[in-house]
Amino acid sequence: APAASTGTSGAQRPAAAPVASGIRWQWPAQGVVIATFVEGNATRQGIDIAGSSGQAVNAAADGVVVYSGAGLVGYGELIIVKHNEQWLSAYGHNRKRLVAEGQAVKAGQQIAEMGRTGTDRDKLHFEIRYNGKPVDPQLYLPKR
Repeated sequence: APAASTGTSGAQRPAAAPVASGIRWQWPAQGVVIATFVEGNATRQGIDIAGSSGQAVNAAADGVVVYSGAGLVGYGELIIVKHNEQWLSAYGHNRKRLVAEGQAVKAGQQIAEMGRTGTDRDKLHFEIRYNGKPVDPQLYLPKR
């Protein structure tokens, strides 16, 4: 494949050099990562963390809930938290949402119960987005 252009029209950065977020991210759930981020793949815009029904899903950083609903196809019961003007995190396939739009949340606070809405097994689909563009969450989450 040809190399990405280096112009200013949203040139793709190499995965090894993510934009520094300035946010202290935390893992949103306990469990094994069963699907990883793949740049440009519409179905792999985040990571999937395996778990069990009802398991706690926690905010990965402080922020405000900007979406809590089931209106996005493929995400099931979805919560989106805005951390600042550039950064969002998304939590999909929940069994139950525990927070409402406009609510402030703290890192580590439970925001949902893990489930399988919109998918075939109990898991959390977790995304981090920078200016609306998905980035690899594993480049930001602490090593574990």
